[in-house]
Amino acid sequence: SETLKLIQQLRDEAHRFGITHHRNRRSKSQVTSELDQIKGIGKETKKKLLSHFKSVKRIKETREEEIASVVGKSKGKLITDFFKK
Repeated sequence: SETLKLIQQLRDEAHRFGITHHRNRRSKSQVTSELDQIKGIGKETKKKLLSHFKSVKRIKETREEEIASVVGKSKGKLITDFFKK
């Protein structure tokens, strides 16, 4: 009947909306990294670091001089000081 179809459409739309919302929240949380917690390190610096070193783990293991060669002395110091904590 028409009433049943309307109720099913409402249900399906509510589920679609909820699922989309949760997918977006989950995908955003996977994009964040420890680099986001460092004051003074923005999106572009984060992008440079990850494209050069490939992972946060490798950044942690790298000497300050090598990080500084990618993002500059002051940011290199910020990053290594953050990971020494």
